[in-house]
Amino acid sequence: MRRIVIALAGTVTALVMLFSWPSSTNRSASSTAGGTSGTGTTGGTGSGTTSGTTTSGSGTASSGTAGSTTYDGAVASTRWGDVQVRITVANGKVTASEAIAYPNGNGHDQQINAYAIPILNQEAVATQSSKISMVSGATITSGGYVQSLQSALDKAGI
Repeated sequence: MRRIVIALAGTVTALVMLFSWPSSTNRSASSTAGGTSGTGTTGGTGSGTTSGTTTSGSGTASSGTAGSTTYDGAVASTRWGDVQVRITVANGKVTASEAIAYPNGNGHDQQINAYAIPILNQEAVATQSSKISMVSGATITSGGYVQSLQSALDKAGI
């Protein structure tokens, strides 16, 4: 009887330890004035000029000097952080796509997204739609990217 009690207690202890083990290094859930902690951006949120095209962080479209217009998609909140896409449209075609916000709050996020974001940007321009392939290993970021991309495409009327 004593062996059964010890074995059962050991099993319960192992299960408790297993389920309490952190599955991510990005465990911060506190909010800051700028958004969720652990979320980073690669671009600013104010107005500026980039490669001849005036851009605006407010999500509105702005005309550029080269006959192109930029559209910022809605911010897609994922469990690892916010994702936002900006597209450049000229003559009804997407000529550029870039993630202006994506999770990069820790080394793991930076490593994954340094690989995934350029692929997603290329896919968006190549397909001219939000029907792009997800990047293996960056499924959450890919889903947020597609959501924000569709929002930008909707604003552009594409």
